[in-house]
Amino acid sequence: MSGNDDLLDDEATDAPGDEWENLDVADTAVDRTARQQGREFSKFRERIKDADQFKVEGGVFDEATLRALYSLVQGGHIDALGGPISTGKEAHVFLASAGEHDVAVKIYRINASDFTQMRQYLEGDPRFDDIGGKKKKVVLAWTRKEFANLKRAGAAGVRVPDPLAVERNVLVMEFLGSDGVRARRLGEVEIENPETTYEVVREYMRRLYDAGLVHGDLSEYNIVVHDSQLWVIDLGQAVTVHHPNSREFLERDCENVANFFSRQGLDTTGDELLAYIEREAAPRED
Repeated sequence: MSGNDDLLDDEATDAPGDEWENLDVADTAVDRTARQQGREFSKFRERIKDADQFKVEGGVFDEATLRALYSLVQGGHIDALGGPISTGKEAHVFLASAGEHDVAVKIYRINASDFTQMRQYLEGDPRFDDIGGKKKKVVLAWTRKEFANLKRAGAAGVRVPDPLAVERNVLVMEFLGSDGVRARRLGEVEIENPETTYEVVREYMRRLYDAGLVHGDLSEYNIVVHDSQLWVIDLGQAVTVHHPNSREFLERDCENVANFFSRQGLDTTGDELLAYIEREAAPRED
């Protein structure tokens, strides 16, 4: 893998501050839309539930999710839903078309999401103070949190999928791949220039930190190679630097990244990466 030298020359746009986004998890107009257009929604629901490519495990397409998808179709964000790109414990990602472009549709599973796993990223985050322990509200807020985190990371000069729309537990974003095939993860490719690749990842981590974010689960499995560039994905669990566990998460990210590049032959450690990020980051006003 090569061709990332130009990344380090890109000037990040003005990074947003360390303010808290207001994550509104109140019910939207989705239910009303479905009721008002009951016949069309019923046809849509049967088409999804009868299609072989959507017969995935875990009850992904429950009634609320179908209403969210229908609203996104009505809003012009999705034209047609394709097959699954990836499946996980908390979410499935599907290919979809939107006009002449492919998009990725990430559906968080309200009933099957690992609420216990999510908890470590939610406790201490004031954006979730009023949500309590209701799984539905947590998952809806988590989805909006990923949308907000992608926006913030992109504004900070980090290549991430462009978030396009969010409705309830469904996130529509830019598809990274070609001809319906997802881009490969960093751990799935042969890296031609480990040193340059490491410099790009290190710079991305610094830019995230400057923007007040810590990824919280960064590794070779959520960095992908697309158009000969590196992109960071899966920012749902990312926390702000004021989160009580942000330092622990940053240390873990640094350890994961450094261990991967050590296996590629580079002489680096998690402590060295952490020191670089904190040393090169812009001064922060607490």
